[in-house]
Amino acid sequence: MDIRPILSTLRRHKTAAALIVIEIALTCAIVSNAVFVIGNRVERMDTPTGMVEAELLHLRVASIARVENADATTAQDLAVLRGLPGVKSAAIVNQLPFGANSSDTSINLLPNQPQPTVSAAFYLTGEGALETMGLRLLEGRHFAAEEFRAQSELEHDAQVKLPIAMLDRATAARLFPGQSAVGQSIYLFDGPTRVVGIVERLAPPQPLQADGDYGVILPVRPSYRQGSYLLRVDPAQRDELLKAAATALEGVDSRRVVTDKDRFDQMRHSYFQQDRWMAGLLVAVCVLLLVVTAFGIVGLASFWVQQRTRMIGVRRALGASRGQILRYFQTENLLLTSIGIVLGMAGAFAINQLLMTHYELPRLPWVVLPIGALVLWGLGQVAVLGPALRAAALPPVVVMRGA
Repeated sequence: MDIRPILSTLRRHKTAAALIVIEIALTCAIVSNAVFVIGNRVERMDTPTGMVEAELLHLRVASIARVENADATTAQDLAVLRGLPGVKSAAIVNQLPFGANSSDTSINLLPNQPQPTVSAAFYLTGEGALETMGLRLLEGRHFAAEEFRAQSELEHDAQVKLPIAMLDRATAARLFPGQSAVGQSIYLFDGPTRVVGIVERLAPPQPLQADGDYGVILPVRPSYRQGSYLLRVDPAQRDELLKAAATALEGVDSRRVVTDKDRFDQMRHSYFQQDRWMAGLLVAVCVLLLVVTAFGIVGLASFWVQQRTRMIGVRRALGASRGQILRYFQTENLLLTSIGIVLGMAGAFAINQLLMTHYELPRLPWVVLPIGALVLWGLGQVAVLGPALRAAALPPVVVMRGA
């Protein structure tokens, strides 16, 4: 189709054409970034932890009176919890993904290194913790029973060292790219620590941070004062066992209270509550913008059909078919939409730069823009279809008589 008549007509309606182009450009820029942010939030909400989340319960205990031997009480707690019918295993850890507290440490490859190689969440784990969490061992071995130390030993005896540790795969690849980390030495605190095993995945307490998700696991058993109890149970019995475990812990020592008791999936749900609200809000904004843009295209096309009634009648009288009239308005809309999309793409990158600067979001992937362009092209063609069909259906005799 010859687009010169279309361009000539648009030059006579510059203001209306400019308004619809600006509307499409703004929609393209905002929706592209909104879709990108929604995808980023969904990625956060779906981040794997490497743990058997559907089977895990979390409990935390606090004392309301002085307890002389917290390590002995912790051992008694674990024995009681492991004895509950339906509990597959129980352990104590210092922190968990999606938990309230977070502990990190620097990992170095050389002693007295001025700048750390990486910062990682460190997990202090008692006996059976890795099996309770369901972590998958990729390489090396688990900790042996005789290799565990109580956290109180490290706090009161400076001579106690941490000779071994485990890493997750991401941390191992970051520290020793292209080679096995098992048997390698890292530096955590004072002396060298040998890596004995690699697990597939262990998310930090606050996953998907800007500096990466890295973790190190140490065979250090915290007491209930510094850690949380983790139970692996039958998913069908989670709610019943959560209540039973809380009652059992309070029965060990009546001077303590259970301050936190959660199913692990509930911890994930609470942690990402704000992300869900943001994603839902952005979805609503995208839908609203697309609807407003569609109505704008329909309104403008309907107005132009009324303004060009005589032109349509002349073209029909000269032999133009209904299909040619329909293609005229669709091509006109395609031109306006394309100009708006080009401007919108530039605006999308500008908005993304602001988001990268102020909210630490990654760069807008290029694939989002073609998808957004296709959506807007399709929306424009659908929106203009009704007015264009009405224009094509006008009989030339009636049009010329009413002109």
